[in-house]
Amino acid sequence: MDTRPTPPRKPPLTTGQIVETFTGFFHDRGHRFVPSVPLVRPPGDPVLFTTSGMHPLTPYLEGRPHPLGRRLVNSQRVLRTTDLDEVGDPTHLTVFQMLGSWSLGDYGTEQSLRWGYELLVDGFGIGPERLHATVFGGDDQLGPDTRSLQTWRDLGVPVELTGQDNWWSNGPTGPCGPDSEIFVWTGDTPPQGTPTGDDRWVEVWNHVMMRYRRLDDQSLQPLARPGVDTGMGLERLVMVLQGRPSVFGIDLFDPWRQALLWQLDGAEWRIVTDHLRSAVVMIADGVRPAANAHGYVLRRLLRRVLTTLWRHDPDHTLADLPVELIEGTLGHFGQQCPVEEVREVLLSEQHRFAGMLRRGRQVLSRPRFSGPLSEEDYGCLHDTHGLPRELIDMLRQESVAGK
Repeated sequence: MDTRPTPPRKPPLTTGQIVETFTGFFHDRGHRFVPSVPLVRPPGDPVLFTTSGMHPLTPYLEGRPHPLGRRLVNSQRVLRTTDLDEVGDPTHLTVFQMLGSWSLGDYGTEQSLRWGYELLVDGFGIGPERLHATVFGGDDQLGPDTRSLQTWRDLGVPVELTGQDNWWSNGPTGPCGPDSEIFVWTGDTPPQGTPTGDDRWVEVWNHVMMRYRRLDDQSLQPLARPGVDTGMGLERLVMVLQGRPSVFGIDLFDPWRQALLWQLDGAEWRIVTDHLRSAVVMIADGVRPAANAHGYVLRRLLRRVLTTLWRHDPDHTLADLPVELIEGTLGHFGQQCPVEEVREVLLSEQHRFAGMLRRGRQVLSRPRFSGPLSEEDYGCLHDTHGLPRELIDMLRQESVAGK
């Protein structure tokens, strides 16, 4: 019988250590660090916000030389509105960080995937038996991505072939190519099934092989200088490495669990926490509440927070948001913005929204608006009284619930 003491278990890596491990790994392999850019895209960009680490690098992935060279790495704050209605579940965030690495016409598929395997297994300590990959299996234009398939087979990682789930594009035209996603098993049993058939396989990293440009006629033209673009959601990776069932359970959210004064549970706590963190980041990047564009997204987040809080207690106020949570959020995302400036924007929007609610209740109590509303009614309420449609619907639901 072995009587030797069991060595103590190493504590899981912190979020900060995970970022340092990722960027350090690629730095040691000749990658230069690209500073994070603001969430707000410059004029002329077709999208409002930076949605991925590769977004600011699109011209360089298409062939323009990058001033820092052909191997790059970074940690980029991003914002995605496509999943806004999903926030409140255990996995979706509005603003989060993307870890990324790039080969701009330098190394290719095999090297990228082998480094990915090495970092996950040796750098982060994930057992190789917990890994599974998906690879593009071909379509009516191209055959399977045999380079990715063979690399994973050589490494002993099981592979599932899929269709468009493993094809990346930047829109109907432009750079594109097959991708390979790496999944980690998070179940309590030995790994089983495949990523498309069992959601206990959690995707942590996507490697896009940027090999083609899709033309207006939908044909594919090989890129003169193919590259590799990889992206990994930091918070999801931390969730896997720290063994948490939710991104909101990782160490990054410990201060919010400890310092947030409002008594909220489950989805409501996640909504308020996510939206306030996201609002702080947006304000620090220069966004202000408005009726359209960037400002509308910020306004929508804050109104959802306030609606949630006031449902519990009309006296709740954003003035009670602890300063240390604002400071911690700014520090985590590397932003320079006075805390008081953030607070002023939050409280100003709270005051404005409270006034709109009072006015809206008064207007909607009139006999004209007691029954079903027509499009003409909605137009009148907006143009004459400044009440947006979503606010009208919310107040009417509130009125019905109160009867």
